[in-house]
Amino acid sequence: MGPKGSVDCPNLEFEYGDTDSYAAELSELYSYTEEPEFALNRKCFEEDFQTQVKDKRWSELDLSRQKTYVMCLLDGLEVVSREKRLRVARAILYLAQGVFGECDTEAEVLDWTRHNNFLLYQMGTFTAFLELLNMEIANSQACSSALRKPAISLADSTELRVILSVMYLMVETIRVEMETDPPKWKASRETFKTELSSPVHSEEPFALLLFTMVTKFCSGHAPHFPMKKVLLLLWKVLVFTLGGFEALQTLKVKKRQELGLPPLPEDSIQVVRSMRAASPPAYSIELVEQQHQPQPKRGHRSRRPLMKQDSLDLYNERDPFKSDEAGMDEEDAEDLDNSIEGELDLLEREPVVPAVAIPRPPVERVSFPKGLPWAPKVRQKDIEHFLEASRNKFIGFTLGQDTDTLVGLPRPIHESVKTLKQHKYVSISEVQIKNEEEMEKCPMSMGEEDVQETACEILYRVMLYNLPQYMIALLKILLAAAPTSKAKTDSINILADVLPEEMPITVLQSMKLGVDVNRHKEIIVKAISALLLLLLKHFKLNHIYQFEYVSQHLVFANCIPLILKFFNQNIMSYITAKNSISVLDYPFCTVHDLPELNAESLETGENNQFCWRNLFSCINLLRILNKLTKWKHSRTMMLVVFKSAPILKRALKVKQAMLQLYVLKLLKIQTKYLGRQWRKSNMKTMSAIYQKVRHRMNDDWAYGNDIDARPWDFQAEECTLRANIEAFNSRRYDKPQDSEFAPVDNCLQSVLGQQLELPEDFHYSYELWLEREVFSQPIRWEELLHYQ
Repeated sequence: MGPKGSVDCPNLEFEYGDTDSYAAELSELYSYTEEPEFALNRKCFEEDFQTQVKDKRWSELDLSRQKTYVMCLLDGLEVVSREKRLRVARAILYLAQGVFGECDTEAEVLDWTRHNNFLLYQMGTFTAFLELLNMEIANSQACSSALRKPAISLADSTELRVILSVMYLMVETIRVEMETDPPKWKASRETFKTELSSPVHSEEPFALLLFTMVTKFCSGHAPHFPMKKVLLLLWKVLVFTLGGFEALQTLKVKKRQELGLPPLPEDSIQVVRSMRAASPPAYSIELVEQQHQPQPKRGHRSRRPLMKQDSLDLYNERDPFKSDEAGMDEEDAEDLDNSIEGELDLLEREPVVPAVAIPRPPVERVSFPKGLPWAPKVRQKDIEHFLEASRNKFIGFTLGQDTDTLVGLPRPIHESVKTLKQHKYVSISEVQIKNEEEMEKCPMSMGEEDVQETACEILYRVMLYNLPQYMIALLKILLAAAPTSKAKTDSINILADVLPEEMPITVLQSMKLGVDVNRHKEIIVKAISALLLLLLKHFKLNHIYQFEYVSQHLVFANCIPLILKFFNQNIMSYITAKNSISVLDYPFCTVHDLPELNAESLETGENNQFCWRNLFSCINLLRILNKLTKWKHSRTMMLVVFKSAPILKRALKVKQAMLQLYVLKLLKIQTKYLGRQWRKSNMKTMSAIYQKVRHRMNDDWAYGNDIDARPWDFQAEECTLRANIEAFNSRRYDKPQDSEFAPVDNCLQSVLGQQLELPEDFHYSYELWLEREVFSQPIRWEELLHYQ
């Protein structure tokens, strides 16, 4: 593809959100290999239904008879026979799938899906399936059988897939709000949300059970777990219980009000939605031709007047939207510099006024954007640094953190400080860090901290002690699903719930399975990227050190190089990939006779401009990378060390404003470390950063003069952060029931003789506690020697 193709690169009409459309999210639950099971579910339902209800269809029954039949089905889940239980579970799954055998259109299927799932929830189906799920997780026979097999297929996870599908359909259907929902459904939604987020009978929230399944799968103890369904369900449970991006924004506004902070300067979601993608210059073809022409000698160069910003960039940077095959990138910067060395001097030196000035209309001068999208922000630290430098320069001494005394400073400095203070922004994180420092200094005078029992707080508390394992497990699966990963013998097998029992024998079957496998991996990447981003954002709002704890473990588990590895591919190809067979997608395949599949129909796929899930995944991964590296010099240096600049710049080919914004943010934080030569060679990128990324006053990102660019003790930075996190976790979560300052009874007999009142629900969780805290913990006898 030559320059022409790059100019024609279309703008992607993509709307970012918590999830894709309701129908798309339901269709991604199933692999194409599972398609024959739709008919099996229908058969199980109809055989059972005909024994209970004569001469009527499900859609013809009134609500009370539908409830009676659901009760009969739930009773059928109690039987001892595993095979009978599975048939009843399939009949319930058919109801949750919208009794498609009685429907003529896709819309009808989705309507019945909503009706049936709310009905199933109200009849207690979710709790019944939760018990079945616990039984299947603890089924050691299935685990050992799967471990012995050389190749695992769909058949090994049949029961789990049916159970997880019913649970996913209920969570996703009840989560999605619609204007037509009756009040009873709205009440059910709130009850279900509370039920999922709060521990029941002192057990953990449902999300923790799913996290445990992920770690069990990654440890190799349960290779038959259908990981795609587990991850999709986990992600949707988090979106439902914690809230999506709109809910986060509302929470943030509310929290700022509670802390007495000024309102946010703008709604970031709306700003990003209204952004337009950066376009390549209209005359980029001209630029390519120019670059390959021999340059005239220095003294006799004909100079163009400075026109628009884009024409300024023509001298300095190849078009970032041009394909890689055309040859030049940052690594070829030296060749580029030699060819246009004279032009680059224009940017470094003050413009020299020629003897005869060329008349230039004022309109043709460098045009700045009419209005920048973001209000500039200034931190308290920035004002302190500015005043420290000014005082040293003008009066020879500093006043520490005093930002009010301006005696002895010239008038322009007064004006500057006034402007800085006008744009001062205090984040919730800064307030939380300050409070934490005070709690550490004065534990007695500050008293007990009042911690709100939000869904996020409960989740963090139960995840805390195994959180590193959860993060490592998620990143292992992400690595296995990344398109750039090479198949290794020691990597985990994530295809257990997509490979059929009998491997394909025809070319057509192989092509279909190939599409299915690629789609399966894309959906896994989508689920992991979305749930990691959601966790990071919610924990950051709940408490900054909760966010930092998750972030640090992601960084220690090599999340930064993993995401860069993911982007080290042809991102445009990934975003426009056609790994879907629309005629096999649910609910289309349930109400239409399937046409004869052939090679052409498989290759054409959907005629979409881009693949929603892949673009969504890319944006999520970039946002995670931003969250991990923002204000962290050691992690920014990791971006530089892993040569992320060329990788990120290639992603700018995708003409989607939100993706470009997060790429530019990542480039902005490392420009000061990339050197003057890189900045000179990439003026178009620098211009895009200026136009699209928020400005921090006093931030010399474009020049590298910032004090933060100087050599930094990176290890010390991470160690200090780790010490603060550990202090927070131990203070808030390791404290004993009695106060630290209460008198201690040292008499063994009186301590052992005390009568303890156990809570009523103690017997529910005692066995679980024993298993987790006693039997599964190794006893380190050698530690006894240290206390002697």
